[in-house]
Amino acid sequence: MHPSLIAAERLSPAFHLPSGLSDNPGIGQLLLCQDRLLDAFTLASQIPAQHLFLADFPGVHRESLFRALAQSAPVPPRELVVRRNDTGTQLVWETARQGEHGSLARELGLFAVLGHQIKRTDLLGAMVEDSNGKAQYRPGALASYPYIFICVEALYRREGLWQVLLDVLDKGSYRVGKEMNIPLQSTIILVGSALQYSELRAHDSSFSRHFPLLGEMAHELNLTVKSEQEYGLWLKALAHEGGYQLDDSAMAPLFNFAARECEHQQRLSLSGQDLVQLFAQAAVYGRSDRLDANAIDKAIKQLTRRHNSSERFSAQSFDDSFINLPTSGEMIGQINGLTVIDSVDYAYGEPARITATVHYGDGEVADIERKSELGGNIHAKGMMILSACLYRIFGRDAPLHLNANIVFEQSYQEIDGDSASLAEYCCLMSAIAEQPIKQSLAITGALDQFGNVQAIGGVNEKIEGFFNLCERRGLTGEQGVIIPKANMLQLNLDRKVIDAASKGLFHIYQVAHMDEAVELLMALPAGKADEEHNFPENTLYGLVQARLDKLAGDEPLDEPQGIFGSLLAKWPFSRA
Repeated sequence: MHPSLIAAERLSPAFHLPSGLSDNPGIGQLLLCQDRLLDAFTLASQIPAQHLFLADFPGVHRESLFRALAQSAPVPPRELVVRRNDTGTQLVWETARQGEHGSLARELGLFAVLGHQIKRTDLLGAMVEDSNGKAQYRPGALASYPYIFICVEALYRREGLWQVLLDVLDKGSYRVGKEMNIPLQSTIILVGSALQYSELRAHDSSFSRHFPLLGEMAHELNLTVKSEQEYGLWLKALAHEGGYQLDDSAMAPLFNFAARECEHQQRLSLSGQDLVQLFAQAAVYGRSDRLDANAIDKAIKQLTRRHNSSERFSAQSFDDSFINLPTSGEMIGQINGLTVIDSVDYAYGEPARITATVHYGDGEVADIERKSELGGNIHAKGMMILSACLYRIFGRDAPLHLNANIVFEQSYQEIDGDSASLAEYCCLMSAIAEQPIKQSLAITGALDQFGNVQAIGGVNEKIEGFFNLCERRGLTGEQGVIIPKANMLQLNLDRKVIDAASKGLFHIYQVAHMDEAVELLMALPAGKADEEHNFPENTLYGLVQARLDKLAGDEPLDEPQGIFGSLLAKWPFSRA
């Protein structure tokens, strides 16, 4: 097994960027990848008794989405009129006519959005007195628009109004004043999260009856299914909705920004709200509504700068040597792991020094983080898998007679996740074999019980966190990071990291198995066991096995010297 150095051109996505696209490709482009939602919306518009729950996600630009949906299934304006028949008078909805004639209400547009503080009158309308003191109907949203988008969170907070809506859907009409019974003609679209849909469906039978249609939004585009051209049109349409135009040069930073949001080289974010806000900021920096690459780049850099105060304070602690973490030389039982500090609005990578000590014992690998109640459940699971790997290799036929302690040094907050299990394993091997680890390399990866290295989260932030520390101290050409091979499609690194890698000043390696990692870190072959499960002496695992045998008291004794000593050695009472 050999670790593989990743070429600089593979450290970021490669796109076939579109050019020459129309600045106004049409609002329908905003429904890119929303086939499931569009199907559900079309059904809701054609089946009067089946309404829709739209499951969106944080970052959706709701206003433009609602407009695009409404225009995908337009209906001619209707008006509410009084019709007399043999049984009396009745209110009915008819297609609006031109000219002077009486009507109680007329649709004002395609859709309305109700959110925040919703009132009963906003939904149903009310009877008010005109200047002559005569009662007159003032229409609410249900009598003014064919499509009503309602924020489910705002509606559900007012239990009385929620029940009012359910009563309207039950009866198919609603009463305003004493005598006006208005038939329902609108399609109701509740807007919330998929979790809210599941909770409502589980706990409210009326909800299931009236909202059988679920339209769940796609939050990213898959470039193996869709094209860069289609995403470019989506960007153009989104910019046009905000009153901006995108220059062809703006496509490159926007594509990279969208891929970074998804943490995938073949996925692009559909978080329209984030992009519309970025367009507005770029327009100010570029002093133009036509946005080019320089304006977009400036907006992205300033966006990071506004949110990275914690990262700057962390860097200062390393630079002032308050946190001890060497990036050169070699150490036994010490390794540089990689962590991600993740807040609501920003995430950044921070290296962590992991140490291990071993001594004679009963085979326990102790997690000091867990014992001090600073380790989460997933981290504890990773430590258990590490122990399983150790026993699979060296404890198949007999118990191990060592105890080990592993800790994140200078860690004062909870650590969770299993992405440090590979680093902890390598550190443990170093401590047992008494072989030094290169401190110029940092490592991340999660192990399974067979030693395979599995994907981890935040790979870009982790690499950049260690690179930034090395860059501030001075790049030597020996520093680098080891990552799981499974994370290759997530690489989307900052330009300065890629430039350093292309010049040979910083190295990024991919590994698929833990043996590849220990070989790179300790410059020794891991070793392959023979039929009797013994490893060659000149390998890392051979040294580990020899140390374990020594702890178990199984090391060979020195041969007695001379003829007399040889004779004594044959007698039983002379044996230890």
